[in-house]
Parts: sequence; C-alpha cells; structure tokens
Amino acid sequence: MNPMPVAPAAIAQQAPAEFELSGCWTALGIGAIESQLESLSLPSVTEARVDCARIEALDTAGAWVLQKLLLRLREQDRVATLRGLRPKFAKLLEVVAQYLADPVDQPPAVPSLTALERIGRSAGTVFEQAVALLEFVGESAAAFAGCVARPARFRWRPILYNLRRAGFDALPIVGLLSFLLGIVVAYQGADQLRQYGANIFVADLVGLSMLREFAPLITAIIVAGRSGSAYAAQIGTMAVTEEIDAMRTLGIAPLELLVLPKIVALMIALPLLTVFADALGVFGGMLMAREQLGVGYGEFLDRFVKTVGVAAYGVGIGKAPVFAAIIAVVGCFQGFQTKGGADSVGRQTTRSVVQSIFLVIVADALFSIAFSALDL
Repeated sequence: MNPMPVAPAAIAQQAPAEFELSGCWTALGIGAIESQLESLSLPSVTEARVDCARIEALDTAGAWVLQKLLLRLREQDRVATLRGLRPKFAKLLEVVAQYLADPVDQPPAVPSLTALERIGRSAGTVFEQAVALLEFVGESAAAFAGCVARPARFRWRPILYNLRRAGFDALPIVGLLSFLLGIVVAYQGADQLRQYGANIFVADLVGLSMLREFAPLITAIIVAGRSGSAYAAQIGTMAVTEEIDAMRTLGIAPLELLVLPKIVALMIALPLLTVFADALGVFGGMLMAREQLGVGYGEFLDRFVKTVGVAAYGVGIGKAPVFAAIIAVVGCFQGFQTKGGADSVGRQTTRSVVQSIFLVIVADALFSIAFSALDL
C-alpha cells in the first residue's frame, strides 16, 4: 500500500510584512522550504506577521525550520508575531526554541588537569583496584573454606579440565623455552669460565640459576600469558553476555564454578610444570657445556649433584604455588571487572597479563629477600 501523500511545506508572502505558512512542516514535507527561505524579501519594517493557521502538521524538524524563520524575521530589531498556530504546535515550538537557546546535548567543558591532578587520579584508581582485588581474594578464600568444610561442593570435573588445559597442554612451550634458556645460560657463562679454567663450574651456574630462579619464573610468565589471559577472556565474555548474572539467578555461585577450579588446578599444574622446566633447562645447559667447554655428561651430573642440594631445588618448587595463585586470582578478577562490550574484554585481558607478570616478579623479588635472610 502506498503511503498517504504529504502536502509540502510552503511560505507565501502576501504583503511586504505578512507571510502565510501552509502544508506539513515535518521531516517529509520541508524538503523544498530552503529555497523558499532564500527567496524571501525582508523589508525594513518594524513588525512582521506570520499566519500559521494552514499548517497541517509539525514535528521537531519543521519546528526547527520555523524557529530559524522567526529568528531571521526578528533581525534588525523587528517584531515577529505568530497568528493561528495550534496550541500543541506552539508547545513544540517553545521546546525547540529553548533548545536553540541552550543546547542540552553540548558536552560541558572539561577543565584541563594539571600533572599533579593526573597523578592523584591515577593513584586513586590504582588504590581502588588494589582494594577491589583484596576483596576478591577474601571472597575467594571464603568460598574455598566453604568447599573445604563441605568437600561435595568441589567441582572436580572443571578442576580436571583446567588441569589439562593449564598443565598438560602447556608442556611443549614450557619445555622448549626452558631448554633454550638452559642453552643460553651455559653459552653466556662458557667464555668467562674458560678464561679461568673453571669449566666444571658450569654445572653450578646452570643448576642453581635454573632451579632457583629461571625455571619457576619463566614458567610462571608463560602460564600468565597463556592461561591467565584465557581466564580473563572467558569470564569477561560471560560477564558481557550476562551469563554470570544468569548463574546467580539459578543459585549457582560463580566463584565456586569459575574461580576455584582454576585456582586449584593451576596450583597443582604450575609446580609440575616447574619440575619439567628444571629438567629441560638443565639438559640444555648440559648439552651446551659439552659442546663449548668439553664437560662430559658424567662430569656435569657428578658436579651437579654435589652442588645443587634439596634446598635449592625446593626453593624453586616452593615459589610455584604462590605464582599460580597470583596468576589465577588476577586473571579471574580482571574477568569479573569487564563491563560493556568486546573492547572491554580485550582491555581487561591485556591488563590481567600485565598485572600477573608484574606481581609474579615482585613476589619473586620478595622471595629472594626472604631466602637471603633465612640463608637458604
């Protein structure tokens, strides 16, 4: 069915100071009105009269054009009076006139901030994030205590699934990077050790550096970029699509279903990955020691066993659960902080990786200070 025809808006100049408006002053009817406005002749009179009795329809677009016409007629101190305008059209014209006088959609002027104010706001944002993270840690600890009190609440299938994704699937990349790191450590130390005839001490260098520092740290960084980002992206997407709200509506605790399985699985997987990284890193250093320094496998292992004790091995393994808890908690926390759309998911995912790696390095530095004080 064809739409009803719309009578176009029109302006007729009956006398030098009298104008008659007709037709539909709407978005569909004012197409040709601009040319008519341009052709109006405005004599130097003190008063102009506008007859609006024949206006059939008026919307905001037509009211805007009509208000512009009145403003033009009122130039040079003229008085423009309307006659015959319907009451409902008059109200709409008043609203448009008020808008033109004081537009409501213009953004308020934002005062420029000084450097000190920017630093203060950034510090306030960091403090708020830290408080929110501590609250999230407390909620997760309370949920974990509740599951320990009632073991049936543990969701073992998600735990095993996350253990496979964060642990077993990460073996190739962790093993390769640890092997290459062991080669690099032995290669960099070979020239210095050869100058002093201390070739055999390459076992000390590779063993202590890999087991105490490099293996747990590189493993945690890889897992933070691989699994921590996945945690943030998964939970962030669920938050955007309101799946988490649906869980709460159904009576399912999101912390027990989404957070605890990831934390438990990663605290199991990361120490095992660290052991795997230790073995591959030492193996890489042993290969390089034979090629660059002529230290055989038997000599290397004999010196390695004498130098690297259980304490050095335990120091590296003991860091792993702490690193795992940091990575899982930060990744899940940033996922729950997601608001808006897909852009927010990407932003929180990036933030989770950066914060996880930063906190892991800070924790490693604190471990070094503590172990030095304990003479370990």
